[in-house]
Amino acid sequence: MSTSPLFRGTISPVPTIWTDEGQLDRTGMGNMLDFVITGGADVVFCCGSAGEFSQMSDAQRREVADFTVKHVAGRVPVLVGIASCSTDLAIEFGRHAKSIGADGVVAVNPFYAILLPDNIALHYRRLAAALDLPIILYNFPALTGQDLSPAMILSLAQDCPNIVGVKDTTDTARHIRDVIALVKPVRPDFAVYAGFDEYMLETLIMGGDGGFPSALNFAPHIPVGLWKAFQARDGAKLIELQRLLCLCPPMFGLESPFYAVVKEAAKMVGVEISTHVLPPAVPLSEAKRGKVRDTLRLLGVIT
Repeated sequence: MSTSPLFRGTISPVPTIWTDEGQLDRTGMGNMLDFVITGGADVVFCCGSAGEFSQMSDAQRREVADFTVKHVAGRVPVLVGIASCSTDLAIEFGRHAKSIGADGVVAVNPFYAILLPDNIALHYRRLAAALDLPIILYNFPALTGQDLSPAMILSLAQDCPNIVGVKDTTDTARHIRDVIALVKPVRPDFAVYAGFDEYMLETLIMGGDGGFPSALNFAPHIPVGLWKAFQARDGAKLIELQRLLCLCPPMFGLESPFYAVVKEAAKMVGVEISTHVLPPAVPLSEAKRGKVRDTLRLLGVIT
C-alpha cells in the first residue's frame, strides 16, 4: 500500500467567472486559473462551494469542468466537484469528470433531506463502486446540516480504496484531529485537508496533508508560502504567514454567500475577471468593497 497521498499541499477552490449575462466567461476563467497556478497552487478545484455549483445548471457544471481541465492542460492536477442530492446525478457528474480527463472528484454529502448516517455512507459507497477515479469526501456540516463523523470516514477509507481523502470544512480543529488519529494508522495514503484557511497550519502540524485555502485566489503567496515554510520547518515564517492568513476569514464573512468577496479581492490584486455572481448571490456594496480593500492592504497585496 502506498503511504503517500495523491494530492498534497495547497488546493485552490477557484471561483467560476461569469459574464454579466451569466454565461461562462472563458477569458476571465482562464485568467483566474492562470493566476492561481502561477501563484503556486499544487492542485485546482472547480465546481465547489466557492465555484457556485449550487447555483449552476447541470450543463453549466459540465461546461466549467470541461473548460477547466482543458485550460489547465496538465500543469497541475484538476479536481471537479460532483455534489448532488441525487446519488445517480453525482455519479453522472463523476463519469463526466472522468471522460474529460479530470484527476479526481470532490463529493459533498447530500443536503436538504436529513439522511441516516448509514445512508450517507451508502451514498459514498455507491459513488466509489461506480467511479473509476479518486474521490475526496467533502465534509461541510454548516451547509449540509449533517456531519461526516470520524468513524464514518474511517469505515469508508477502509472499504473503498478509491476514496482517497477528505476536505474537512469544520469550524474546529478537534474534528480534523480525530479524523487524522483514526484514519492515518489504517490508511497512511488517505489525505486530510483543512477546508477553512485558518486551520491549514494546525492540520499540517497534526499530520494532515494541506488545505483548500480561498486566499489562494487573491494572495497565493500566503498559503503557498505557509506550505513551503512547513516543509522547511521555518517556524518564524509559519507564524508570520499564519497571522496574515487569519485576517482573511472576517473578510469572507462580509457577504453570504462569499462568492463576490473572493472575486472582488482577486480583481483588486490585478486578475482580469468579472465579479458577476449567479443569483441568489449578490454583488458587494461599495462599503463592503472598501472593507475588502482594507484587508488586502493589511495582507500587503495592494497599496
